[in-house]
Amino acid sequence: MANTVLERTLNNVNQEDLKAGYAAPQGAVDQFGNSIPSGSFAGTDETMSVTGSARAALGLFAIVVAVGTWAWISIPDKNLRVVVIAAALLGFAIVLLTRSKPKIARITAPLYAVMQGLVLGLISRIYENAYSGIVVQAVLATGAIVFVMYTLYSTGILKVTPRFRKIVISATMGIAVFYGLSFLLSFFDVGIPLVFDSGPVGIIFSLFFISIAASTLALDFDFIERGSQAGLPKYMDWAAGFGLIVSIVWIYLEVLRLLGNIRN
Repeated sequence: MANTVLERTLNNVNQEDLKAGYAAPQGAVDQFGNSIPSGSFAGTDETMSVTGSARAALGLFAIVVAVGTWAWISIPDKNLRVVVIAAALLGFAIVLLTRSKPKIARITAPLYAVMQGLVLGLISRIYENAYSGIVVQAVLATGAIVFVMYTLYSTGILKVTPRFRKIVISATMGIAVFYGLSFLLSFFDVGIPLVFDSGPVGIIFSLFFISIAASTLALDFDFIERGSQAGLPKYMDWAAGFGLIVSIVWIYLEVLRLLGNIRN
């Protein structure tokens, strides 16, 4: 749910760091349309950049892949459930911490990548054992979604307007609450009917979740572009890269579930 992480993050930066000298060029505005004070750090090497954010995201992605590969190969099935639940809960806690304290993103983002590497590696192994070749399909589909969303955003076909932003954030929060409720009910062996089934309704819900997850990428790209223009502090490269990884991980898991439902 990266979009909420990044949207809240810029507010935290405005509160904490603009007072310390990190500020935007004259006339810049944040993602809510509020003006950001101008300052001397904008446009220098001490500020956030598109290149820096991309490098951070690539580094985090490499950690996810490396840890996921190790988890797939090394962690025995008897420990699988415990590791997945523990890593998922720790990952969620890291998301909340990074959202409120973006200054520590260079520390929390790699930790999150490790946790999600464990989750993705083990869940991918489960799906691959059940449906041979599904992981390759999910990886290719996720890559295609990221490429399409970046193309739509970079060419201006998809514009991140205030209305679009509010819709995506609201839907993301709703899905987060839904998944949290589902997780709690699972401890009582209670499942939500239809949504996670392999029938038509389950597939429709999967497509909807994927569309929202993909839409969060547009918010991530928009945040990186405007954050760089606004001259946010350098550590925001890690916060932005972190946000991208959160979105990509979410897309991959939703695609994996959709493909599993279809093949079932």
